[in-house]
Amino acid sequence: MTLAVAPTDPTLLRERFDDALAAFLRERRTGRSDDGTPAVHAVLRRFVLAGGKRLRPLFCYWGWRGFGGPDGQPIVVAAAALELFHAFALIHDDILDGSDRRRGEPTVHRVFADLHARSGWRGDPETYGRDAALLCGDLCAAWSGQMFHGCGLDHERIRRGHVLFARMRAEVIAGEYLDVVGTAGESSVADVLTVIRMKTARYTVTRPVQIGAALAGAEPDTVAALADFGDPLGEAFQLRDDLLGVFGDPAVTGKSNLDDLREGKSTVLLALARAAADPAQAARLRSLVGDAALGAAGAAEVRGIIEATGARERIEGMIRTRVEEARALLDRLPLAEPARSALADLTTRAAHRRH
Repeated sequence: MTLAVAPTDPTLLRERFDDALAAFLRERRTGRSDDGTPAVHAVLRRFVLAGGKRLRPLFCYWGWRGFGGPDGQPIVVAAAALELFHAFALIHDDILDGSDRRRGEPTVHRVFADLHARSGWRGDPETYGRDAALLCGDLCAAWSGQMFHGCGLDHERIRRGHVLFARMRAEVIAGEYLDVVGTAGESSVADVLTVIRMKTARYTVTRPVQIGAALAGAEPDTVAALADFGDPLGEAFQLRDDLLGVFGDPAVTGKSNLDDLREGKSTVLLALARAAADPAQAARLRSLVGDAALGAAGAAEVRGIIEATGARERIEGMIRTRVEEARALLDRLPLAEPARSALADLTTRAAHRRH
């Protein structure tokens, strides 16, 4: 189906992405060799379709429209495939972080651990939950490729887009590894910025919008130039995420504001706080951050130190700077309307959000 005028309201586009995902998942119910078990299918369907900002499909869609691609089901399906890869990344990330909540619901490894415990099966529920979730994440990664290649666009367009899709997948895994390395020690601001560029910025904004542009037939130099829009905006997105991970309201964000601190997650926020802390503050950060039993009082003390060192204010400044960089590049790109306006709106939504 092609609309005469495609809706620019992200809510309407998200509904179309969700419909495409639901249709793809229906086709993979049990009865096929690659379906997984009924339990796996049920858990993944709930997880994939249970909300989410759908930023990656939105950036991909508007990258396509910005360079002359028409609205239609093929680009909706291709863009929605990025959400299955996002599901893979979230499931694995939640395991690595030991997170119990995602989008206000139990994480996938928690769901399977609880299933094991309720069923009275042999072995350790936590191990079962982790192992089952890892396999679910792997299945989402495989499905994302199947959905992308089966979107209905011609072979040459898919080939151009897949070059960037493959690069994105490798970057995310490399960034996740660097994040694991960083958690083992105290990383510098430069170290953490490298991680977030690889792990988050590129696969949240840069690669999706480049994939859309490449699918539409944009010139290679123009596709490459989109990184000057996507990289700073993706970094701003992650810097906001780090702030929400410590200062956010769990009732709004849908996840704990203790997990990052308990894990000792390497963030620019904490790197800035450590660099500006006096000896007493630095000692308290070393004692509190990374404590798996950190409670509300300890977390409040950490937040107070972050505020006192000026780290929170500096992060807000870094977000503003990166948003300005992204907007300046957006103004110089040869984008068609309504894509230019939609991407400008997405820039604000990605960087200035409460969840």
